[in-house]
Amino acid sequence: METLGPLGVGFLVFLDNIFPPIPSELVLPLAGFTSSQGQLNIVAAIICATLGSLIGAIVLWALGKWIGIERIARIAVKMPLVDVDDVHKTVDWFDRHGDKAVFFGRMIPIFRSLISIPAGMRDMRLLKFTLLTTAGSAIWNTILIVAGFYLGENWAIVETYAGYFQKIVIVAVIVLVIVWILLKVRKRRRKKAAGADVTENDHIEPGEFDS
Repeated sequence: METLGPLGVGFLVFLDNIFPPIPSELVLPLAGFTSSQGQLNIVAAIICATLGSLIGAIVLWALGKWIGIERIARIAVKMPLVDVDDVHKTVDWFDRHGDKAVFFGRMIPIFRSLISIPAGMRDMRLLKFTLLTTAGSAIWNTILIVAGFYLGENWAIVETYAGYFQKIVIVAVIVLVIVWILLKVRKRRRKKAAGADVTENDHIEPGEFDS
């Protein structure tokens, strides 16, 4: 960490946003501990970590913008159990809660990276996206770095508890997916029993998801 310096911290956080070789929950507390030893400027570490988060998020935002919601929707409706209504509901949810999702998503493992893609797909204004991402990332990065600073040689405790948090998020996602699948299967069976055509809505008109 002493060798990497603040710019190295920022680069590792950038990589964590794109493809996490080393999770920021490990890098940032260690940067805080190194700062407590006088080998790293804590303010520079926070600034560079936040810049790394922002740059990584913008890359994924641009990817989402390039892919576009129409293309994803056409792929989604070809997947088992997914129909146009599901895509509509997802788009509507993001239109209503996108600002909060981008801000708070920066503090949640897994979603920290993924939330940038739908923001790009829905063409969230780059300035708004930048401000929300910077604010959320700055808070999260500061918490982890400062925690590592004050914990000193016990900085690894932060990574341990952050790991618990990540496991909780993963379990919650798995449970939600299982519940969603069960509800969709139940709904399909009811439609079949009623003689409904379960594929009648699986067609997307061009521009259907334009805001």
